[in-house]
Parts: sequence; structure tokens; C-alpha cells
Amino acid sequence: MLIPVVLSGGSGTRLWPVSREAFPKPFMRLGGEMSLLQRVLHRALPMAGDHAAIVTNQEYFFKTREEIDRLPLKHSAKVTQLLEPIGRNTAPAIAIAAFWAHEQDPEATLLVLPADHLIPDEGAFQQAVREAARIAAEGRIVLFGIAPNAPETGFGYIEAGDVLSGEARRVQRFIEKPDLARAMQFVQAGNFFWNSGMFCFTARTILAALAAHAPEVHTSAMAAWEASRAGATAEKVPIALAPFTACPNISIDYAVMERADDVAVLPSRFAWSDIGSWNAVSDQLPADQDGNTTVGDTMLVDARNTHVQSEDRLVAAVGVDNLLVVDTPDALLVASKDSSQQVKEIVARLRTRGHEAAKLHRTVNRPWGTYTVLQEGPRFKIKRIEVKPKQTLSLQMHHHRSEHWIVVSGTAAVTCDEKTFLVAANESTYIPIGTRHRLENPGVMDLVMIEVQCGDYLGEDDIVRFQDVYGRTDAK
Repeated sequence: MLIPVVLSGGSGTRLWPVSREAFPKPFMRLGGEMSLLQRVLHRALPMAGDHAAIVTNQEYFFKTREEIDRLPLKHSAKVTQLLEPIGRNTAPAIAIAAFWAHEQDPEATLLVLPADHLIPDEGAFQQAVREAARIAAEGRIVLFGIAPNAPETGFGYIEAGDVLSGEARRVQRFIEKPDLARAMQFVQAGNFFWNSGMFCFTARTILAALAAHAPEVHTSAMAAWEASRAGATAEKVPIALAPFTACPNISIDYAVMERADDVAVLPSRFAWSDIGSWNAVSDQLPADQDGNTTVGDTMLVDARNTHVQSEDRLVAAVGVDNLLVVDTPDALLVASKDSSQQVKEIVARLRTRGHEAAKLHRTVNRPWGTYTVLQEGPRFKIKRIEVKPKQTLSLQMHHHRSEHWIVVSGTAAVTCDEKTFLVAANESTYIPIGTRHRLENPGVMDLVMIEVQCGDYLGEDDIVRFQDVYGRTDAK
């Protein structure tokens, strides 16, 4: 049984302002209908048996479920989310996935794939996976190596040695991100490959390798799995916090790949990108005669080698060269293409300042729908709220703000203390400070409403939940 395991973590700080902590890179759409997460599922699930898994943070459960349910093609494999309470790097994530997969089938072969890679040729990818699974059945750990087409300094490299089986070759050594001179040497040598971060191995093989080379990871992950089994369902496995926190924060490369024997690299011929910067995004788009790439409503005059991206308004650029311009409703990035890797420094500074733009977009996804902050100022905030059909917000209360709700379309079922009543389009209701209240969409079309908040504190953490269908209750 082949079980795809998708690692969907990390906030993609180099792709800010589109990628944020609450809306990371796997959910991005690069000019197409499918997100990066949907794309990896679309190319991996046709090869799966009955099971597949996504390892992700528990905060992304509902958004990930939405991405799965919106796949254009349905597959027979049941996709289970392994929900991390905190991030502990790839070795603990893969260890948990291996224990879970072994429970499904002791002879399972795992295909481990990051959620944020782009591989346009799905046929070539699937052919490589079949070859990797064959080699993994021999008890080897298989890495997918990408033949370098340029002296890239942003990737780790694998030096390949003797031929083992088919096209697979023994891994001689791993090299961290090299400087330009060494990268040029690697390209010229012909036996060096980019380390793609994609792997194939049996559950037995990787668990034995973890026990031998990273016993602390193996022991802690096994304890976390045992503590989590009682709450496991076919849809999700909430991973127990305490034992998972005890897992060392270490990558699978350091924990196993650089220490284990029988590690093979399979040279892969398909086109591949890890979408690690805005330059990489630009490289995936068709360029005009001056080397410019655009997404959204844009206009360029006398511009060269420039990427301009807009979400909801016209962005014009005149007389510019070698720039990245990425516009979102609440943040604008302007950078030299030569400095695309430094975008992460902006995010680091925003986090230091406690700025919301490091975490949230103006439009925020919730299990029940979305909200968009339209305007805010001293003692007031105005939101557009959209609730999906048959969905319900928590029964909650605020200590510091009152709310006025105006229904724009659809019908709202409103609970206010002991009363429950309907509010139709072009009608409104008022929620005083300290009142227990709930909003529900009982209809079959989206409920859209405007919320006006007034008070001395309007932060999102001024919510006391008493009941919640999504398991977010924090008060009794």
C-alpha cells in the first residue's frame, strides 16, 4: 500500500504579504484554480491505496478540510489530518506519520511530500514515484534528487555515488547551501542533485532508522502516538501536546538521512520548484517581451524584468527594472528581485512589533466562513462577515465591546441571551456588552452582514466562548 504523507507546515515568510502565519504558503493559488496543497494531493492521490495523510498544525484543520473537499476530482483514498499542537520540524512529523501508517498497514510504503512544491508534469512525477516505491521495497530510504539547471545557492545538494538499482544511486554526502563558486562546480560535475525534501520508504524502514539514529525522536513520537490513538478518527488525529513537545526539534535530514546506511537518491527528470521566493513565483508565469510577469489588474509602461501582482485594485508601474511589487488589501511589498530572500526579514520585524500583518490578512478564514476588516479607528471597527450555509458561530460574550449587526443578504438566526430570532436582509440587531450571543446561517445561501463594533478594546481575543460546534469552547 502506498500512503502519501503531505507535510503542510511553515508560514512561507519569503512569500509575505500573501503568505501569512494564519494563511501559509500551501493555501496560496499561483494564477490557477487549485492551491499548492490541492495540487500536491491531485498528483499524489491517484497512486494512493485506501489512505493518505496531511501533517499540519491544528489551527489549519478547518481550512485544510475545505481544501480537501474542494478538490476537482474525487479519489478513493481517505485523507486523515495528523494535527500537531506545535511545530517540531520534519523528523517528529514523519515519525508520527510512520506510526500512524504502520497502524493502517504494517507493510505500508510512505511517499512524503511537502505541500508547497510545484511539479507541472504529473505523469513524469508518478513514474518516478513508482520507481522509488520499488526501491523502497528493498529496504532503502529513497530521496528524490533534482538535476540542477543552474548554480542555485538556496538549495541543499546531494552527491551521488555508485548505482544501486535502476537509476538510483548511493548517497555519498549531503552539502548545505553552497556559495556560488561551489554551486557552479556541482553543476559541472554532473553527479550532484538538489535535495527536494521528497522521500519514499516503508514504515518499517523509517521507524527502524529513527530508532537507530534518532532514538529520542523515536521514543517521544511513539509516546505521542500512543497518547493520541484514543482520539483518532478517520478524519483527524489530534496529537497529544505533552509527549509531542518532548520531541527534539530536528529535521529528518539531520536526524536520519545524513546518518543512515542504504540511503539512495533517485535522479528525477520532472520540472520542480519549491516556490521559495517571489522570484520562484515569477519564474512559473509567462513573461512578456520585456521579461515582465503579472497577476491581477496591472498596467506596466517601460518596465523590464519586473513582477507585479495585485489582488483587488489596479497597480501600475512606470520606468522600473528588476522589481517585485506584490499588493494585498492591507500590505504592499516593493523589493528588488536581487533581494527576494530578504522578505523574511520584514516578517521578523513585524513579529517583533506585534503587528497583525505578520499573522492575519484583512480577510480572515474561520471554520464557519470569513470576516474582513473594512475600517477601524479609536473605539470602533467595521467588519464584513460571511457565514456559509448551515454554519454556526460560537455562543460567546465580549467584555469590552458592543456589536451592531446589519444583514446585507441571506437570513441570520440570532441568539441574544434567552431570545432567538431571525434577522432578514436590510434589517439589524444590537448586541450589548456582556450579552451571550450567537450567529447562525439557517439558509442554503451565504449570509452576508456588516458588523459595527464599539468599545474600549476591540482585539480578537476579547471572546469568551461558552458553546462551539468546532471544539473551540474555553468557558463553562
